[in-house]
Amino acid sequence: MMSSETAGPGTLVTPQWLEANRSERNVRLIEIAGMNQDDMQAYKAGHVPGAICWKWKEALWDSHMREFPDPDEFARRMGAAGIANDTTVVLYGEGIQFGIYAWWVLTYCGHKDVRLLDGGRYRWEAEGRALEVEIPPPPAAASYEPVSPNPRMRIFKDDILEAIKRKDHVIIDARSPEEFNGERVAAYGGPDVGAVRTGRIPGAQHLFFEDLLDETKSFLPKGQLQAIADTCGLNSDDPVITYCRMSHRSTVVYFVLTQILGTPDVRVYDGSWTEWGNLVGVPIER
Repeated sequence: MMSSETAGPGTLVTPQWLEANRSERNVRLIEIAGMNQDDMQAYKAGHVPGAICWKWKEALWDSHMREFPDPDEFARRMGAAGIANDTTVVLYGEGIQFGIYAWWVLTYCGHKDVRLLDGGRYRWEAEGRALEVEIPPPPAAASYEPVSPNPRMRIFKDDILEAIKRKDHVIIDARSPEEFNGERVAAYGGPDVGAVRTGRIPGAQHLFFEDLLDETKSFLPKGQLQAIADTCGLNSDDPVITYCRMSHRSTVVYFVLTQILGTPDVRVYDGSWTEWGNLVGVPIER
C-alpha cells in the first residue's frame, strides 16, 4: 500500500514519498525530456531510478495539429506506456517546467491521479539520492478506457480578448523580465525567436516562474508563495489567466495557484506568446 506522506494537498510529492512508493505496481514514474533534450541527454546521463522517458511533443501533443490528443489517442498512448485508468503517474522534467507542463496536460486530458515530484532530479540529488543510467525495459501494455478532458483548465485567444475588454480577470505573465518588458521574444540562453512582435498582453501582471522555486528547483514554502502571488493583486476568488511563450512556464504558476494556494478559477492560455505575438490586430502592451 502506498505511503500517505505527500507534500501539499496530494499532487505534489517529495523524494521521500517517491523512495517509499516508486516500486509499487500501480505507480508509473516518467521523466519528460523538454526543450533541447531531443536525444534525452539528461535522462541518459542519470535519472531517478525506475523512470521511463517521454519526449514532450511526441507524448503530449497531437501528431499533426498544435493540439492535445483526443480521448481515443490519449487512451492509446497511456495504455502503451503501461498506464491504466487507476495508475498513479508521477512526473518530473528536464527542464523542471516540462514535468509540470506534463502534469497539466495529463490532468487536462482527464487522467485522475497525476502527481509531480517536487524539485525533480535536482532535489532528488541534493538530498543524497542516487541516479541511475540503466534504461528500464518498456512496460507491459495496459488497458485504458477513454476519458473526457477538463476544459475549464484552458482558455483561448478569443476569450482573452473578451477578458481584456471586461477587465474581469487577473492575467499573469510567467516569462522572464526581458520578455515581459518587450526586449526579447524568448528568454536568454536560446535563439530570440517564436513571434514577430515583442511585448505582453495588455494589463498582464509579471510573475517570473523561477521566483516560485528554490535552489533545488522545489517550490518555496506556502507562505512565501502566497506573498509572491499577492504582488499580482490576486484576491482568492479572482479568475486568473496564466501564459508565457509556449505555456510550459505558465503551468508552474497554474500549479502553485491551484494545488498549493487553492485558487479556484485558473486557466492556462496555452497558445501563449507564440500565438498572441503572431496574431494580426490584437493589442500589445510594452
